[in-house]
Amino acid sequence: MGVSWNIRRAIASDAPALDVLQRAAFAPNRALIGAEPLPLQVPAETVIRDREVWLAQGEGGGLAGALALTPRADDLEIWSVAVDPARQGGGLGRRLLAFAEERARALGVATLRLYTAEALAKNVAWYGRHGYRVERVEDLPDRRLVHLVRTVGEDA
Repeated sequence: MGVSWNIRRAIASDAPALDVLQRAAFAPNRALIGAEPLPLQVPAETVIRDREVWLAQGEGGGLAGALALTPRADDLEIWSVAVDPARQGGGLGRRLLAFAEERARALGVATLRLYTAEALAKNVAWYGRHGYRVERVEDLPDRRLVHLVRTVGEDA
């Protein structure tokens, strides 16, 4: 039987725990990208204030994952998906993507968008296995971003 995740909206007092989770989840990416991962460039307090942040807690309580969303007029941007390294590979990332699709439906938008560093080939492939397709590649001064898109309700 799989783990049951309680997903709830983050509040300001969750910022320290969100910061710890994101730093742990994105630490391996720094070396692959050769730069600070974008989600770590924005303080957790600001992320919670400016975005919809949803936290996943397992049966034992502690913070296991986080999803930061930016609702926009025509789509829902998945700004960040972070899973505690000790919980990676257990289906929580997939559950957070499914939750993002649920939020898109609730908001009445049919398109989900996200981006990840091109150097994170495993991430690009993982999103592809979950129905996201490459929309474009963007050159930034310190990295290349792969922008991905998925239509709500499409089979993965």
